[in-house]
Amino acid sequence: MSGHEADQNELPTKAKIVTVSDGVVYGTREDRSGAALESHLAELGFEVVERALTEDGVEPVRSTLVRLADGFNGVIITTGGTGFGPRDLTPEGTRAAIDREAPGLAEAMRLVNPLGRLSRGICGTIDEALVVNTPGSTKGCVETFDAVADVVPHAVRLMVNNSDPHPHAEKPSDPAHG
Repeated sequence: MSGHEADQNELPTKAKIVTVSDGVVYGTREDRSGAALESHLAELGFEVVERALTEDGVEPVRSTLVRLADGFNGVIITTGGTGFGPRDLTPEGTRAAIDREAPGLAEAMRLVNPLGRLSRGICGTIDEALVVNTPGSTKGCVETFDAVADVVPHAVRLMVNNSDPHPHAEKPSDPAHG
């Protein structure tokens, strides 16, 4: 591995967190899931550079994601709005914002527990940002992100001129193969 690749792999992946909740925006609920994600991401070595709040709804989610993705290379994690409630429209807002879907990530996230099958969350890219929808519960958002946390840094690096070498699954600890 060249020195450039080693330096690049040592930089923490940047993260932004978006809490999607009318209650949090209007001050009737505390943002526990956003706080849980921020703490957990720091433990995992991600650099949380921004936290945002938005109301439920297609347009508020879409516009928030587009704004946060502008010029950003990292992961944007939403929490909330992925269920069956009438205001749970995070996937629809995300779909309106993304360029490409990443269905394998969303599928992996749904497998973490039986309630995961009730998540309608999606994942995808906006320019050089990866968007990941997680549930609004503190346990659910952390648990589902954990299902993909190991591949997120690699995915983010790939979005910048395909700059990350593909890892070799058969030799994950071989430093010569990333």
